[in-house]
Amino acid sequence: MNFLIKAIVCFMAGIGAGLGTGFAGMSAAAVISPMLITFLGIPAYEAVGIALASDVLASAVSAYTYGKNKNLDIRNGLVMMATVLLFTLVGSGVASRVSNTTMGSFSVFMTMLLGIKFIVKPVMTTKEAMADVSGRKRIIQSIVCGAMVGFICGFIGAGGGMMMLLLLTSVLGYELKTAVGTSVFIMAFTALTGAVSHFAIGGMPDLWCLIFCVAFTLLWARIAALFANKASAKTLNRAVGIVLTVLGAAILAVNFLK
Repeated sequence: MNFLIKAIVCFMAGIGAGLGTGFAGMSAAAVISPMLITFLGIPAYEAVGIALASDVLASAVSAYTYGKNKNLDIRNGLVMMATVLLFTLVGSGVASRVSNTTMGSFSVFMTMLLGIKFIVKPVMTTKEAMADVSGRKRIIQSIVCGAMVGFICGFIGAGGGMMMLLLLTSVLGYELKTAVGTSVFIMAFTALTGAVSHFAIGGMPDLWCLIFCVAFTLLWARIAALFANKASAKTLNRAVGIVLTVLGAAILAVNFLK
Protein backbone atom coordinates (compact mmCIF):
# COMPACT_ATOMS: atom_id res chain seq x y z
CA MET A 1 0.00 0.00 0.00
CA ASN A 2 2.82 2.40 0.83
CA PHE A 3 4.33 1.69 -2.58
CA LEU A 4 1.00 2.44 -4.30
CA ILE A 5 0.56 5.68 -2.35
CA LYS A 6 4.07 6.76 -3.33
CA ALA A 7 3.31 6.05 -6.98
CA ILE A 8 0.02 7.99 -6.90
CA VAL A 9 1.47 11.03 -5.11
CA CYS A 10 4.49 11.11 -7.43
CA PHE A 11 2.24 10.71 -10.49
CA MET A 12 0.09 13.69 -9.46
CA ALA A 13 3.19 15.71 -8.62
CA GLY A 14 4.73 14.75 -11.96
CA ILE A 15 1.69 15.98 -13.90
CA GLY A 16 1.82 19.42 -12.27
CA ALA A 17 5.60 19.68 -12.41
CA GLY A 18 5.82 18.48 -16.01
CA LEU A 19 3.12 20.82 -17.28
CA GLY A 20 4.69 23.72 -15.39
CA THR A 21 8.12 22.96 -16.84
CA GLY A 22 7.02 22.36 -20.44
CA PHE A 23 4.63 25.30 -20.62
CA ALA A 24 6.28 27.92 -18.45
CA GLY A 25 9.84 26.85 -17.61
CA MET A 26 8.71 26.46 -14.01
CA SER A 27 10.91 24.60 -11.54
CA ALA A 28 9.50 21.14 -10.80
CA ALA A 29 10.35 21.66 -7.14
CA ALA A 30 7.56 24.22 -6.78
CA VAL A 31 5.08 21.36 -7.14
CA ILE A 32 6.96 18.22 -6.15
CA SER A 33 8.52 19.46 -2.90
CA PRO A 34 5.31 20.45 -1.03
CA MET A 35 3.51 17.29 -2.19
CA LEU A 36 6.28 14.94 -1.05
CA ILE A 37 6.59 16.80 2.25
CA THR A 38 2.84 16.91 2.94
CA PHE A 39 1.58 13.53 1.70
CA LEU A 40 4.62 11.28 2.13
CA GLY A 41 6.33 12.96 5.10
CA ILE A 42 9.66 13.28 3.30
CA PRO A 43 12.05 15.82 4.90
CA ALA A 44 12.09 19.13 3.04
CA TYR A 45 15.76 19.04 2.09
CA GLU A 46 15.41 15.52 0.67
CA ALA A 47 12.19 16.46 -1.16
CA VAL A 48 13.90 19.43 -2.81
CA GLY A 49 16.73 17.15 -3.94
CA ILE A 50 14.25 14.74 -5.56
CA ALA A 51 12.43 17.67 -7.20
CA LEU A 52 15.63 19.16 -8.59
CA ALA A 53 16.65 15.75 -9.95
CA SER A 54 13.24 15.52 -11.64
CA ASP A 55 13.87 18.96 -13.11
CA VAL A 56 17.04 17.89 -14.91
CA LEU A 57 15.61 15.59 -17.60
CA ALA A 58 12.27 17.43 -17.80
CA SER A 59 14.02 20.75 -18.47
CA ALA A 60 16.51 19.14 -20.84
CA VAL A 61 13.85 17.52 -23.02
CA SER A 62 11.81 20.73 -22.98
CA ALA A 63 14.88 22.77 -23.99
CA TYR A 64 15.55 20.32 -26.84
CA THR A 65 11.96 20.70 -28.06
CA TYR A 66 12.08 24.51 -27.92
CA GLY A 67 15.51 24.56 -29.54
CA LYS A 68 14.36 22.30 -32.36
CA ASN A 69 11.62 24.85 -33.05
CA LYS A 70 14.14 27.75 -32.97
CA ASN A 71 12.74 29.12 -29.71
CA LEU A 72 15.95 29.02 -27.66
CA ASP A 73 18.57 31.76 -27.19
CA ILE A 74 21.66 29.76 -26.24
CA ARG A 75 24.24 32.56 -26.57
CA ASN A 76 22.64 34.97 -24.10
CA GLY A 77 21.33 32.11 -22.00
CA LEU A 78 24.87 30.92 -21.31
CA VAL A 79 25.75 34.25 -19.69
CA MET A 80 22.86 34.02 -17.24
CA MET A 81 23.47 30.31 -16.70
CA ALA A 82 27.06 30.84 -15.51
CA THR A 83 25.89 33.25 -12.81
CA VAL A 84 22.90 31.09 -11.92
CA LEU A 85 25.10 28.01 -11.44
CA LEU A 86 27.45 29.83 -9.09
CA PHE A 87 24.69 31.18 -6.88
CA THR A 88 22.78 27.87 -6.95
CA LEU A 89 25.72 26.32 -5.08
CA VAL A 90 25.66 29.17 -2.56
CA GLY A 91 21.91 28.85 -2.07
CA SER A 92 22.04 25.07 -1.69
CA GLY A 93 24.66 25.35 1.04
CA VAL A 94 22.61 27.91 2.94
CA ALA A 95 19.46 25.77 2.56
CA SER A 96 21.03 22.85 4.40
CA ARG A 97 21.01 24.97 7.57
CA VAL A 98 17.39 26.14 7.28
CA SER A 99 14.38 24.50 8.96
CA ASN A 100 11.82 22.53 6.97
CA THR A 101 9.03 25.05 7.48
CA THR A 102 11.05 27.83 5.89
CA MET A 103 11.53 25.89 2.66
CA GLY A 104 9.01 25.07 -0.05
CA SER A 105 6.39 27.85 0.25
CA PHE A 106 8.21 30.93 -1.05
CA SER A 107 6.97 30.70 -4.64
CA VAL A 108 3.25 30.01 -4.06
CA PHE A 109 1.91 33.53 -4.39
CA MET A 110 4.44 34.39 -7.07
CA THR A 111 3.16 31.46 -9.14
CA MET A 112 -0.46 32.62 -8.92
CA LEU A 113 0.34 36.27 -9.60
CA LEU A 114 2.53 35.40 -12.56
CA GLY A 115 -0.20 33.16 -13.95
CA ILE A 116 -2.80 35.93 -13.66
CA LYS A 117 -0.35 38.33 -15.28
CA PHE A 118 -0.01 36.17 -18.41
CA ILE A 119 -3.80 35.90 -18.71
CA VAL A 120 -4.54 39.60 -18.15
CA LYS A 121 -1.46 41.06 -19.85
CA PRO A 122 0.02 38.52 -22.31
CA VAL A 123 3.58 38.81 -23.60
CA MET A 124 3.31 39.71 -27.28
CA THR A 125 6.94 40.73 -27.90
CA THR A 126 8.34 39.58 -31.25
CA LYS A 127 11.78 38.17 -32.05
CA GLU A 128 12.40 41.27 -34.17
CA ALA A 129 11.88 43.47 -31.11
CA MET A 130 14.29 41.30 -29.11
CA ALA A 131 17.07 42.09 -31.58
CA ASP A 132 16.85 45.82 -30.81
CA VAL A 133 18.33 45.40 -27.31
CA SER A 134 22.09 46.09 -27.11
CA GLY A 135 24.35 43.16 -26.32
CA ARG A 136 26.15 44.95 -23.47
CA LYS A 137 22.92 45.86 -21.72
CA ARG A 138 21.62 42.32 -22.01
CA ILE A 139 24.83 40.85 -20.57
CA ILE A 140 24.68 43.12 -17.50
CA GLN A 141 21.00 42.33 -17.00
CA SER A 142 21.70 38.62 -17.36
CA ILE A 143 24.43 38.64 -14.70
CA VAL A 144 22.32 40.52 -12.14
CA CYS A 145 19.20 38.46 -12.83
CA GLY A 146 21.20 35.22 -12.82
CA ALA A 147 22.55 35.91 -9.34
CA MET A 148 19.05 36.32 -7.93
CA VAL A 149 17.61 33.32 -9.73
CA GLY A 150 20.51 31.02 -8.83
CA PHE A 151 20.36 31.73 -5.12
CA ILE A 152 16.59 31.15 -5.02
CA CYS A 153 16.87 27.92 -7.00
CA GLY A 154 19.58 26.51 -4.74
CA PHE A 155 18.01 27.77 -1.52
CA ILE A 156 14.47 26.45 -1.89
CA GLY A 157 14.54 24.62 -5.22
CA ALA A 158 11.49 26.65 -6.24
CA GLY A 159 10.79 30.01 -7.76
CA GLY A 160 13.91 29.99 -9.94
CA GLY A 161 12.13 29.05 -13.14
CA MET A 162 9.23 31.39 -12.54
CA MET A 163 11.44 34.31 -11.62
CA MET A 164 13.60 33.61 -14.66
CA LEU A 165 10.54 33.61 -16.91
CA LEU A 166 9.38 36.90 -15.43
CA LEU A 167 12.82 38.50 -15.85
CA LEU A 168 13.32 37.18 -19.38
CA THR A 169 9.97 38.55 -20.56
CA SER A 170 9.77 41.75 -18.51
CA VAL A 171 13.39 42.85 -18.06
CA LEU A 172 15.28 41.31 -20.99
CA GLY A 173 12.33 41.69 -23.40
CA TYR A 174 12.09 38.11 -24.71
CA GLU A 175 9.03 36.86 -26.57
CA LEU A 176 7.29 34.09 -24.59
CA LYS A 177 8.38 30.94 -26.46
CA THR A 178 12.03 32.02 -26.52
CA ALA A 179 11.79 32.99 -22.85
CA VAL A 180 10.45 29.57 -21.87
CA GLY A 181 12.96 27.76 -24.09
CA THR A 182 15.88 29.72 -22.66
CA SER A 183 14.54 29.28 -19.13
CA VAL A 184 14.34 25.48 -19.33
CA PHE A 185 17.77 25.37 -20.98
CA ILE A 186 19.26 27.18 -17.98
CA MET A 187 17.14 25.26 -15.46
CA ALA A 188 18.43 21.90 -16.73
CA PHE A 189 21.95 22.86 -15.61
CA THR A 190 20.97 24.66 -12.41
CA ALA A 191 18.74 21.76 -11.40
CA LEU A 192 21.61 19.32 -11.98
CA THR A 193 23.94 21.45 -9.87
CA GLY A 194 21.34 21.82 -7.14
CA ALA A 195 20.46 18.11 -7.11
CA VAL A 196 24.10 17.01 -6.88
CA SER A 197 24.69 19.51 -4.08
CA HIS A 198 21.63 18.33 -2.15
CA PHE A 199 22.54 14.64 -2.48
CA ALA A 200 26.17 15.30 -1.57
CA ILE A 201 25.15 17.16 1.58
CA GLY A 202 22.04 15.23 2.61
CA GLY A 203 22.66 11.77 1.13
CA MET A 204 20.60 9.77 -1.37
CA PRO A 205 16.80 10.17 -1.12
CA ASP A 206 14.01 7.59 -1.29
CA LEU A 207 14.83 5.67 -4.49
CA TRP A 208 11.26 4.89 -5.61
CA CYS A 209 10.11 8.47 -5.10
CA LEU A 210 13.10 9.64 -7.12
CA ILE A 211 12.39 7.23 -9.99
CA PHE A 212 8.66 7.97 -10.07
CA CYS A 213 9.05 11.74 -9.93
CA VAL A 214 11.74 11.83 -12.61
CA ALA A 215 9.76 9.59 -14.99
CA PHE A 216 6.36 11.27 -14.60
CA THR A 217 7.74 14.81 -14.74
CA LEU A 218 9.73 13.96 -17.89
CA LEU A 219 6.64 12.51 -19.61
CA TRP A 220 4.38 15.49 -18.97
CA ALA A 221 7.08 18.07 -19.69
CA ARG A 222 7.59 16.53 -23.13
CA ILE A 223 3.85 16.62 -23.86
CA ALA A 224 3.55 20.24 -22.71
CA ALA A 225 6.59 21.42 -24.67
CA LEU A 226 5.32 19.85 -27.89
CA PHE A 227 1.96 21.60 -27.50
CA ALA A 228 3.52 24.93 -26.52
CA ASN A 229 5.74 25.13 -29.60
CA LYS A 230 2.80 24.53 -31.93
CA ALA A 231 0.50 27.04 -30.20
CA SER A 232 0.08 30.69 -31.15
CA ALA A 233 1.50 33.39 -28.85
CA LYS A 234 -1.96 34.28 -27.57
CA THR A 235 -2.89 30.65 -26.89
CA LEU A 236 0.43 29.97 -25.17
CA ASN A 237 0.01 33.02 -22.92
CA ARG A 238 -3.38 31.77 -21.83
CA ALA A 239 -2.12 28.21 -21.34
CA VAL A 240 0.86 29.41 -19.28
CA GLY A 241 -1.40 31.69 -17.24
CA ILE A 242 -3.93 28.97 -16.50
CA VAL A 243 -1.27 26.38 -15.62
CA LEU A 244 0.57 28.74 -13.25
CA THR A 245 -2.63 30.00 -11.60
CA VAL A 246 -4.01 26.49 -11.05
CA LEU A 247 -0.68 25.15 -9.80
CA GLY A 248 -0.28 28.13 -7.47
CA ALA A 249 -3.71 27.51 -5.98
CA ALA A 250 -3.00 23.79 -5.67
CA ILE A 251 0.34 24.37 -3.94
CA LEU A 252 -1.33 26.81 -1.58
CA ALA A 253 -3.94 24.18 -0.74
CA VAL A 254 -1.27 21.53 -0.17
CA ASN A 255 0.70 23.85 2.13
CA PHE A 256 -2.51 24.57 4.06
CA LEU A 257 -2.86 20.83 4.76
CA LYS A 258 0.54 20.65 6.48
